[in-house]
Amino acid sequence: MTPDQRVLSLLGLAHKSGKTVCGDFTAERYLQSKTVPVLFLAGDCGADNDKKYRTLAQRKDIPVIDRYTKEQLGEAVGKMRHVIILITDRGFAKSIHKVLCSMKEDEGGN
Repeated sequence: MTPDQRVLSLLGLAHKSGKTVCGDFTAERYLQSKTVPVLFLAGDCGADNDKKYRTLAQRKDIPVIDRYTKEQLGEAVGKMRHVIILITDRGFAKSIHKVLCSMKEDEGGN
């Protein structure tokens, strides 16, 4: 399993565990009143959504992961497409962060 597959698998597990908030309207409302440890934003989401969610994330110091497409994010949670997925659990966020850090180390070592 590749690191990207591990990240998307962890995302799917978080969703099955009820530790995600998915979808544009729901995520925006959630972020207006709460914070999360990590935010997945589709790399192909479009300028309006990109600006809106990056601004919200920056205000609350939330890391944004944007390396996956709408289709990849949707597939990870069993849907067709998703622009945004919030991880609400720190344990899942920490596991995802660990995989992403190992990916950066591998890329840097090449």
